[in-house]
Amino acid sequence: MSVKRIGHKGADLIAPGNTLASFDAALAAGVDMIEFDVLPDRGSDGRPDVARGRLLLAHDYSEVGDAVLGLGDGLAHLAGPQYDGIELDVDLKIPGYELRVVDALRAHGLVERTLISTTYPESLACIRAYEPRLRLGWSVPRASRDYTASIVFKLPAYGVLQVMRRALPTRAARALNAGHCDALMVHWRLVTPHLVQTVKAAGGELYVWTVDDATRIRTLIGLDVSGIITNDPRLFPAQSL
Repeated sequence: MSVKRIGHKGADLIAPGNTLASFDAALAAGVDMIEFDVLPDRGSDGRPDVARGRLLLAHDYSEVGDAVLGLGDGLAHLAGPQYDGIELDVDLKIPGYELRVVDALRAHGLVERTLISTTYPESLACIRAYEPRLRLGWSVPRASRDYTASIVFKLPAYGVLQVMRRALPTRAARALNAGHCDALMVHWRLVTPHLVQTVKAAGGELYVWTVDDATRIRTLIGLDVSGIITNDPRLFPAQSL
């Protein structure tokens, strides 16, 4: 099976992410899937209004401004004929608004070609019960920053990564075999041949994020992962098409 080429936020290194221009850039670059983020707008108290806040295409609240794209407008664009056959990875950042996102996908006829990913297992369980047709991806690890880039936290972070690498295959197999998810969305630092083999043996898919290095992309293709998420889909080698 060929490795799926997945554009992160569309194609964030070609055009600003989570925008129609970025989605169009990803399409032009030949992706198989487009990943984008959904957040609920904040209420008057400054906290996320998961029940009534407008659903926005944004990775975090630093990206929210006057021009931020709403989920409905984004889905209407991605439901256009030019995107026929392109899969979607809808990444949910916090719990609480899962069913509103599912309803929006239903309204635009996009359930069958969408995977919803999140770091929160309780969100996956909620979606599974509400719409069994949706594919689900469990994203790991849950981290707001790359601690390996910090002088202070670098050594402890690498120690934690070693522990996680050893534990993740067992955790992944357990989640897949129990039907909690259909795929693992894994940071590239946690990917090992053993993890790839374990996920495949459990009947799941393994998607790797976020890889912006051509050499690393070729290495992951050699491991036969299911898909690679990148900010620049132009980095994929011709032989992976």
